[in-house]
Amino acid sequence: MQLPHHFSWGVSSSAYQIEGGWDADGKGPSIWDVYTHTPGTMPADATGDVACDSYNRLDEDLYMLRALRVKSYRFSLSWSRIFPDGTRSSLNQKGVDYYNRLINGLLANKITPMVTIYHWDLPQALQDRGGWENVDMIDIFNDYCDFCFATFGDRVKLWMTINQPHSIAWLGYGLGTIPPSIKNPGISPYIVAHNLIKAHAKAYHTYDDKYRTSQGGLVSIALNADWIEPKDVNVPRDVESADRALQFQLGWFAHPIFKNGDYPDAMKWQVSAKSELQALSESRLPSFTEEEKNYIKGTADMFCINHYTTKVVTFATGKLSPYSYDEDRDVLETEEPDSPTTAYAGQRAVAWGLRRLLNWIKEEYGNPQIYVTENGMPSPYPITLDDIERVFYYKTYVDEALKAQNLDGVNVKGYLATSLMDSFDWMNSYNFLFGLHHVDFNNPNRPRTAKFSALSYCQVIKDNGFPVLTFISHLKQYKHKLNVVCPNLKCFRGHWEALHCSSQPNQGPC
Repeated sequence: MQLPHHFSWGVSSSAYQIEGGWDADGKGPSIWDVYTHTPGTMPADATGDVACDSYNRLDEDLYMLRALRVKSYRFSLSWSRIFPDGTRSSLNQKGVDYYNRLINGLLANKITPMVTIYHWDLPQALQDRGGWENVDMIDIFNDYCDFCFATFGDRVKLWMTINQPHSIAWLGYGLGTIPPSIKNPGISPYIVAHNLIKAHAKAYHTYDDKYRTSQGGLVSIALNADWIEPKDVNVPRDVESADRALQFQLGWFAHPIFKNGDYPDAMKWQVSAKSELQALSESRLPSFTEEEKNYIKGTADMFCINHYTTKVVTFATGKLSPYSYDEDRDVLETEEPDSPTTAYAGQRAVAWGLRRLLNWIKEEYGNPQIYVTENGMPSPYPITLDDIERVFYYKTYVDEALKAQNLDGVNVKGYLATSLMDSFDWMNSYNFLFGLHHVDFNNPNRPRTAKFSALSYCQVIKDNGFPVLTFISHLKQYKHKLNVVCPNLKCFRGHWEALHCSSQPNQGPC
């Protein structure tokens, strides 16, 4: 089974996870810099200060991308590298120069840049002003986006304003498990989400009004969702609970942007009812004015979805105290029990969930163009280059995307594997690694080495899917060739010889 020839195969990364250079050439501190520099917050006090050192090893990253034969590369801009204090008056030209080199390098290798403008690393100076709880962030973010469109938009045609606003709102301001580590689970997530949605919409209209005619690009937002399966499809309450859980996670942002400018009815009813039972004078879920609804509706040109796993839910009455977005949902969530485990507790490899999620998006939002902008699985440290579990993960998940496209009529336009290389895994530091390529973080030169999954994914890209009877034979060939490794452990001989001598990327095979 194959995909159309224009299908966009790619890989993803994000600035804080790979760039390093945390204070290089005038970059300002982000909330992640400040958080990881606080003793005791991270395992072994790990930081992204150097990470993969992509800020200084751009040629090596481009070499890996070229060898993988990807058609697209999703990366993010570091806000505080461009505007050290978050505002235009602090413009850092050396940061701009870095992204110009990256974008130009991608285009020279016929790789489409997919740019995320904001991927969690808020300048600390803006957090000091209240972060995303501050309504002023809507205009501040718009000015940053305006600069990015004006500066890079002549070459960047695929934009995502914000990565996983759900994670920002809930993990950052509800549970407090990621920076800025605010724990206010029943109030702040709703306020933050409200501001994020309006900030995205304003940036979209700025592109629409000022740049679309001359640049011809597309603008969206990268949302995240697990597939939610009812515990018993024959029990209406379980089915209703599964839909409600999806509305609280994905619909929270997708419903306003892709449907009618407003929150899902299930979400509005739930939070309003809980708020009334809590003797509050109004719902903890803010409301949009009619003017705001019209402004927000339709502010995306494609549907970008990050997806990793599937959960199973049944109905459960949530607690009224303390206030909590999680308890507002009235669901009990568990693992899907029959699928392979991964290194993450609670994140099983449930490939069929991707197909169901893609079909749900098609039916719920009118069959938009969909890009799967993140999909992957972690391996525990220390890694093995023979990562057959990741090969299986990608094979099965890509196969489900193919089924959605070819059998179900879902308009899937692209698939991006997570991630290009091992990197800083947020709160897990370097203990769990998602990369198609291994990075030796104990070596100051940060050498990159292709894993078995890189070979496999490259073949999927070359074949544009899974032609009949070829995939297994390719894996058998590559499995044999993986056994012959260069003495310096930086590249494989055989079929992959042109890929990795990453410390000397322009010198060809070993």
